[in-house]
Amino acid sequence: MKKYAITFIALITYGGLFAQETTQIIPNTTDSRVITTGVPFMLIAPDARSASMGDMGVATSVDGYSQQWNPAKYVFSEAKSGVSLSYTPYLSRLVNDISISYATYFNRLNEYSAVSASFKYFSLGQIDLTEQTNPGPNEQIVYIPVKPNEFTADLAYTLRLADQFSMAVALRYMKSNLRIQQVPNSNAQPASSFGADLTGYYQSEEEAYNDFNGRWRAGFAIQNLGPKFKYDDGGRDNFQPTTLRLGAGFDFIFDEYSKLGVTAEVSKLLVPTPPRLGDRIVFTDTNGDGIFNEADGDFQTEDQLAASEEDIIIEGQDTDVSFINGVFQSFGDAPGGFSEELREFTWALGAEYTYQENFALRAGYFNEAEDKGARKFFAIGAGFKYTTINLDLSYLFSASRVQSPLENTLRFSLTFNFGDGEYDEY
Repeated sequence: MKKYAITFIALITYGGLFAQETTQIIPNTTDSRVITTGVPFMLIAPDARSASMGDMGVATSVDGYSQQWNPAKYVFSEAKSGVSLSYTPYLSRLVNDISISYATYFNRLNEYSAVSASFKYFSLGQIDLTEQTNPGPNEQIVYIPVKPNEFTADLAYTLRLADQFSMAVALRYMKSNLRIQQVPNSNAQPASSFGADLTGYYQSEEEAYNDFNGRWRAGFAIQNLGPKFKYDDGGRDNFQPTTLRLGAGFDFIFDEYSKLGVTAEVSKLLVPTPPRLGDRIVFTDTNGDGIFNEADGDFQTEDQLAASEEDIIIEGQDTDVSFINGVFQSFGDAPGGFSEELREFTWALGAEYTYQENFALRAGYFNEAEDKGARKFFAIGAGFKYTTINLDLSYLFSASRVQSPLENTLRFSLTFNFGDGEYDEY
C-alpha cells in the first residue's frame, strides 16, 4: 500500500514539472440575434391602408392590395375586378431616389374563384462609383453611375371552398440586381429565385348582437416559400424571407352607415436563428503552477492562436440547411430556448372606422422584440372613396430607439374598382 502511495505522489509531482494545457471556449461578443434574409424589401408594406394599421393585412377585409398579404380574400370582393397602384418613398429623410413601387390586378371569374397578379419594384437609387485613370500627374477620376434594384412578379389563384372560407396559391419570381459590374475580377451576377404562397381566409355572416351587428374575420399565410439564392460563386446562400402570418378581427356594425373593424396579427420568419458562436483556444500553463495567469505568459502564443478553432457553435443549430429544413428548424433552434422563440414573433394591432363606405380613419401599432430588430411604431391613416376610385394615405411615428426608414413618410395608394357592386357578399 505504501508503495502505491509513493508512486501516486511521484506522478503528481512529476506532472507538475511540465506545462499543462486547458481548452477554453471564448464566446463571440459580436453574435447577433437578428434573423437576416435576402430581398427583405418583400416584407415592407407597399400600400397605405395596411401601413396605417401597423403593417397588417392577412385578416383585414378585402381590398386591391390583398395580393401582398392574402390573395384568398379576393373572392369576397364586391367589385368584379380592380387595379391598384402605390408608391412609397424609402429613407426619404436622407435621399430622394430610393422607393418601392407596387401594382396589382385582380379579377373575380365567378362566385367561387378569382385570379390576381402583382409587380413590386424596389429602386435603390443611383450610386456613383469612382474609377481612377491615367495614374500620375494627369490622373483623373471618372464617376460611373449604377442603379441597383430588386423586383418580384407573382400570379395567384383563389378558390372558394365554402361560403365563408377560401384559399389561394401564389407563385412568385424574384430578381435582385445588386451587383457592381465595375469591380475588377468580380463574378457577381443578379440573384434570382422563385417562391410560393399558401393562404386562407374566413369571413363569417353578419350576426346580430344586443346593440350592434358583427362579423368575424380570420386569415393565415405562409409566404415566400422557395429555394435559397446567392450573388456569386463563392458567396453565401441567402434565405428568402419565408414568413408565417396569423390574424383575426371583428367588425362592429353599428348601423347601415358606420362600421368599426379591429384586427390583430402575429408573424414569424420561418428562417433559422443565427447560433451563438465562440472560439476554442488552447491555453498553456507554462510554469506548471496550475494557475492560468496572463502575467506568466500562459495565454495565446502565436502557435496557439493559429491552431484555434473560430466560430464554433456554442448554442443553437447550424444554419447551413435547405430552405425546407430551415422552416421546421426555425421553430426550435433559438439559442435562448422557448423564450427567445416567442420573441421572434412580431405582433400588430389595427383599427379602421368606416362611414358610408366612402370615408375611413385608421390607426395601428407594430411591435418587434428589442434583440430581434427593435421595430416599434405607431401609424395613422385615412381613406377616401369617390365612385369607383379609392385613395388611401398613411403616416408613421417611430416608437423605437432604432429609427425607421419610413419614419415621417407620407404614403399614398390608389385603387380603381370595376364592376363595383356586381357581387353581394354581405
